[in-house]
Amino acid sequence: MSDPLNPTDHIETLAVHAGGDPDPVTGAVVPPIQMSATFKQDGVGGTRSGFEYGRTDNPTRRALEEAIAALENGAHGIAYASGLAATQNIFYLLEPGDRLLVTDDAYGGTWRLAEQVWQRYGVQVDSVDLCDLEALAAKLSAEGGPPRMVWVETPTNPLLKVVDISLVARLAAASGALTVVDSTFATPYLQRPLELGADLVIHSATKYLGGHSDVVGGLVATRRDDLAERLRFHQNAAGAVPSPFDCWLVMRGLRTLAVRMERASASAAAIAEWLTRRPEVSAVNYPGLADHAQRELAERQMRRPGAMVSFVVSDVAGGEARARRFVAATRLFTLAESLGAVESLIELPAVMTHLSVAHTALAVPPSLVRLSVGIENVDDLMADLDSAFAASADA
Repeated sequence: MSDPLNPTDHIETLAVHAGGDPDPVTGAVVPPIQMSATFKQDGVGGTRSGFEYGRTDNPTRRALEEAIAALENGAHGIAYASGLAATQNIFYLLEPGDRLLVTDDAYGGTWRLAEQVWQRYGVQVDSVDLCDLEALAAKLSAEGGPPRMVWVETPTNPLLKVVDISLVARLAAASGALTVVDSTFATPYLQRPLELGADLVIHSATKYLGGHSDVVGGLVATRRDDLAERLRFHQNAAGAVPSPFDCWLVMRGLRTLAVRMERASASAAAIAEWLTRRPEVSAVNYPGLADHAQRELAERQMRRPGAMVSFVVSDVAGGEARARRFVAATRLFTLAESLGAVESLIELPAVMTHLSVAHTALAVPPSLVRLSVGIENVDDLMADLDSAFAASADA
């Protein structure tokens, strides 16, 4: 595949064109979906452009992998059947006895996979608040040796903390650890972890990259040839690869990433400010708010604070019971798991996306509500929330 892109192209341009060359045979501006499971060889080992079997490589998947590498300013992209399949393949870099250090506010599925699966096979799993650099330094120098991998999520899910990627990556590298950044909430449009020193960046492509709640996938990007080689081996050996059609859907989503993120982020900022004035709310988590602990870091590290907002329904206003009624009373915000789509979503993390960390040190407040703000009119969205507050007041 040719590369018409200029290294100086802005990310808005990359999102539209990366991996999306017109078809060389027909000139179709939308790349075709190549569904073949196998590929004819011109004599034994005589593959055409390296394609031999659909699990190992596919033209549509390769286009998506080239796209995420370009968007992250990396050298390699690797695609998987889901975000957790991508996480699993990164965990394959660990050996029995290695220590894995995970941010204390992480997606529940990541912690479940690490703590309930990989710990059974000899990987030592620990958590730390990566916004507390003294606590991180202590973990990096703890008895038993430094961790082999530090798992960063920023902004975090669901408390929207912002981790200093550059500083964490420097501290991790000094102790011999890999830095992995889950940048699902931010997308390459808002931040580029590889440029800040991370070894690997991972996305649940199900979310903002796909953008339409119609595809499940995972993507990883890196600048390191050695890590890419190992990950590609794991990708082929374990086989958790996306279908060509799923890859095409994510590619379709990437083309509107910039405009979607601009619209959704602007609306989220307005909604977050509006929530701070609501008497039913005791705390709002959004990196763009003036009182957010890492607001200055977010301004340095991110283009915008993003389109995710979480808030706590105060005990005085009804706490968890009120929060449950509230999330069930919205009309435009759909009560559902996931995030990052054109439609706005609402959920109660403690009993939905983060149920797997209930009754642990990573448990989230039971009255915490998480919003994924979509691209609808912001006035309509605030009116919907206002109506839900009113409807949920009745016990």
